[in-house]
Amino acid sequence: MTLALKASSQRVQDFLDQHGVELKVKQMTESTRTAAEAADALGCQIGQIAKSLIFKNKATGTPVLLVASGANRVDTKKVEKATGIKLGRADADYVREHVGYVIGGVPPIAHSQALTTYLDPDLQNYSTVWAAAGTPNSMFELACDQLEKLTQGAWIEMAQ
Repeated sequence: MTLALKASSQRVQDFLDQHGVELKVKQMTESTRTAAEAADALGCQIGQIAKSLIFKNKATGTPVLLVASGANRVDTKKVEKATGIKLGRADADYVREHVGYVIGGVPPIAHSQALTTYLDPDLQNYSTVWAAAGTPNSMFELACDQLEKLTQGAWIEMAQ
């Protein structure tokens, strides 16, 4: 069952509409805060969940977005080797301040500022993936080529 969109999810829907893609945000009754919860709520494989993880660039203090398959844990050393960026943890206050969303609902798009973004190639094993849409119980489905285009992200190996 879907519900009316909350303000944070509407920001994501507005971004999608402004970019000319016919994708629809779903406000769910169930929690989609974790990849496992999202897969259960949507009836899809956990690997199809495109989880948006915010880290802090240790050198600049700016946010870095890693969009990983829900089946994977991120290896920050692989990311550093591929990008040259040393990643630090970003707490909930940092994420809200720099990205504009709460942890558990961070979408891969529609942030309060442009983010350096990297994408997990394991997501490409699926015809479509599901991403958070601004709240811990909203999601939207998209193809990986749409994910790449909308995020301007680069595909790099990041799974442990």
